[in-house]
Amino acid sequence: MTETLPRVQATEAARALIDALRREHGEILFYQSHGCCAGSAPMCFTVKELRLNENDRVLGEVAGVPVYASLAQCDYLAGLEMTLDVAPGNSGSFGLEDGSGQHFVARWRIWVDDEVPRLAPIGPAMPAG
Repeated sequence: MTETLPRVQATEAARALIDALRREHGEILFYQSHGCCAGSAPMCFTVKELRLNENDRVLGEVAGVPVYASLAQCDYLAGLEMTLDVAPGNSGSFGLEDGSGQHFVARWRIWVDDEVPRLAPIGPAMPAG
């Protein structure tokens, strides 16, 4: 059987920040926003802070934390591998990591042709919280 490729990865630095946020806040999720400029960042919330709807999808999961995006954003991101990483400095966003001296960033890579058939499916959002 061919191994399924996850659409979302995370660096060790991102996993460490995720672990710290889970210890502090409990169950969390990511939402890949689709604003312009810095508004296109992955945002981290507690599951009770963000209400998902029928137009949201599960893009993937990192360290046991779901990564959601809107249906329109998923259509755009379907051809890209997302690696969740951290960068120094506060983002000034509403994300849980703001004030920690770090913020989440997404790094992107285009899937190559032989990877596409093995990609994990993008699924419907499961209501959080």
